[in-house]
Amino acid sequence: MSDKITIRAMTEMREKQTLAPYAQLSADTRGREEPEPNCDIRTVYQRDRDRIIHSEFFRRLKGKTQVFILKSDFYRTRLTHTLELSQIARTIARALGLNEDLIEAIALGHDLGHTCFGHSGEEVLQRLTGFFSHNEQSLRIVDQLEREGRGLNLTVEVRDGILNHTGDGIPITMEGKLVKIADRITYLCHDIQDSLSAGILKAEDIPPAIRNTLGDSHSQRVNSFVQDMAMETVRQLALGNEPRIYQSSHMEAVMQELRSFMFEKVYYGELCMREKEKATHIVECLYREYTKNMTPRESADIIAGMTDEAAIKAFQELMIPIPS
Repeated sequence: MSDKITIRAMTEMREKQTLAPYAQLSADTRGREEPEPNCDIRTVYQRDRDRIIHSEFFRRLKGKTQVFILKSDFYRTRLTHTLELSQIARTIARALGLNEDLIEAIALGHDLGHTCFGHSGEEVLQRLTGFFSHNEQSLRIVDQLEREGRGLNLTVEVRDGILNHTGDGIPITMEGKLVKIADRITYLCHDIQDSLSAGILKAEDIPPAIRNTLGDSHSQRVNSFVQDMAMETVRQLALGNEPRIYQSSHMEAVMQELRSFMFEKVYYGELCMREKEKATHIVECLYREYTKNMTPRESADIIAGMTDEAAIKAFQELMIPIPS
């Protein structure tokens, strides 16, 4: 390659000039497990984002349940959740001077390992295998299962953000820390909207403290969280506090109240639990059948990669007699 300045190099120079001192610069990546030549056009995180978007497992997200089993085009899928998270996280990232390309790559890859039937499927595989979790499965996908077993060879920072977007792990970058909190904001806000659309909740069911703080519409709820997180993080960092993502104490309390409310009224509500029983039965049957000829790991990989429709079809083929 010639010594001329590349578009990638110019992008990296702009990052150094414009991003916050606590942002992760593309040029300062810890690299990939298998070193690769740099692209003349894209930074390392732009390449990671593109690899995820073009992956088979990313496409499958459109057929996977978020909360409600897919009986309507109006409800969120795992794909639309992922896209909404990416948008919300990038909005906050721009306000804070963080690396939007890294944010986008983490957000787009964070749920690749989610099973069919949402958290119901995950809970079954956790119980049956003793090892399954969707964040670890997401990392397994980008490391091993994509590209026919070759993996995507993503950067350390994207892999870390995917693995630690949930659970007790703390991401190593500010961008990863942002995705972790924004993920919770995203699903709480859109799950309220879907619950209202489904008739599971009425507006008056939402506790007054939550409504008074967040507003009555989806956009108001999202905007309330986004503004608070951006402003409080800027305030805390200006005071010289630890570089991380902050929420005001009031908004953090409201989010916890909202989360408890949603678990009680929606996630563990009558409709979701009734559908969960059906989903649980399907996943249990598939796992029992597959482990007759495969290892638990192989069986979990297959089931976790299925869309809802594919799981239902596989169940029917295995368990329902077909007249000759």
